[in-house]
Amino acid sequence: MPPTRSPSSSCPATSDLRTTPPSSPVRPASCRRPRLADEPIAAIYASKLRRTSETAAPLAGRLGLDPILDPDIHEVHLGDWEGGLFRRHAAEGHPAVLRMHAEQRWDAIPGAEDRDVFRERVLRGFTRIADAHPDEQVAVVVHGGVIGALLSIVTGADDFAFNGADNASIHHVVRMPAAPGEPGREQERWAVRRFNDTNHLRRHFTTAAEHLT
Repeated sequence: MPPTRSPSSSCPATSDLRTTPPSSPVRPASCRRPRLADEPIAAIYASKLRRTSETAAPLAGRLGLDPILDPDIHEVHLGDWEGGLFRRHAAEGHPAVLRMHAEQRWDAIPGAEDRDVFRERVLRGFTRIADAHPDEQVAVVVHGGVIGALLSIVTGADDFAFNGADNASIHHVVRMPAAPGEPGREQERWAVRRFNDTNHLRRHFTTAAEHLT
């Protein structure tokens, strides 16, 4: 599935999930340009936040699909720092932000969503989507924190290893059945095929991480 960031399948068969990060209303370029228009996308999913539906709308209209809202793929809850306070405190170098990065857990922020609860929710949402679309590609328009959580879970990387994806970037995750006799695996495995693809937006590399959306 290609998760897409907004301004971020079931097995036995291979499922190809395209996830697009949540996009900003000002720059939903990933869906306006024909980057995903020629892909055989069977469904489009978005979080409960309006900006992801707005990002998905151009692609959904082109493909004749209605975005499906999934409550488990919304952005991490920032507790007392919702409503823009997170960005301000991050710019100020607040001690809780420094602790958050050092420990790689959002719940270093006062009142924020518990680390394990957030990761379990994200994996539950993407697993449910994958289960509904065996052997299909879907587009999932989500948020930077969600993308970071999913990719760290499926790769076993540090929690924040994939944070900071560019707005309207594309990420490609595939769920496949486990190889026969593969030790330490359960019924399926996930593979990351693409991360922070912005070829449809710009030709140069970015060096700074995007803020949460």
